[in-house]
Amino acid sequence: MTTKRTRHILDTIAGMFPDAHCELNHANPFELTIAVLLSAQCTDETVNKVTADLFRKYKTPDDYLAVPLEELEQDIRRIGLFRNKAKNIQSLARMLLDKYDGQVPEKHEQLVELPGVGRKTANVVVSNAFGVPAIAVDTHVERVSKRLGMAAEDDSVLQVEQKLMKQVPKDEWTQTHHRLIFFGRYHCKAQNPQCPVCPLLDNCKEGKQRMKTPKKRKSV
Repeated sequence: MTTKRTRHILDTIAGMFPDAHCELNHANPFELTIAVLLSAQCTDETVNKVTADLFRKYKTPDDYLAVPLEELEQDIRRIGLFRNKAKNIQSLARMLLDKYDGQVPEKHEQLVELPGVGRKTANVVVSNAFGVPAIAVDTHVERVSKRLGMAAEDDSVLQVEQKLMKQVPKDEWTQTHHRLIFFGRYHCKAQNPQCPVCPLLDNCKEGKQRMKTPKKRKSV
């Protein structure tokens, strides 16, 4: 993809979602880490509903370890995979206390060692909590990047991230991450994307194909 075409895509999405931001509610790096861990295979909206009560009850790593695992499971049971996530939260809390004096580490390589924290979660934390430029590739970022030709259809999540890092200026990584999410969440949706009114339709092979395909009439 040419630099000019990439710039057009980034500027267009920036114009559509200038105020894109992390939609997970949090007050500090620790809460953000817990929220992102909970968000795997779950919507931010559901996570925010659960953490509204969770973050009132649990303030520190010690708090999460002070209750039985079963109690924590019940506190997050509306979240998908809640049993596994509850176990990871307590293991993460233990590691923070043992290795980092109860504080979330700022380095990416330290974050990915925490239970339940993968590359995507670490990228979200370093960029939003510590101001380190990063592009976290979630389902929205992956889908949009591939549809707009910024990545190949068969690219892995890591390959998508690496290609975006090459194409997007480093000082725009974090903001681009948020804007691609908003674009994918509110415009270029997995089902029923808004192709008829999309200003980037010319860049989207899938979108142009969708517009050519006649809709099937419903039988009466």
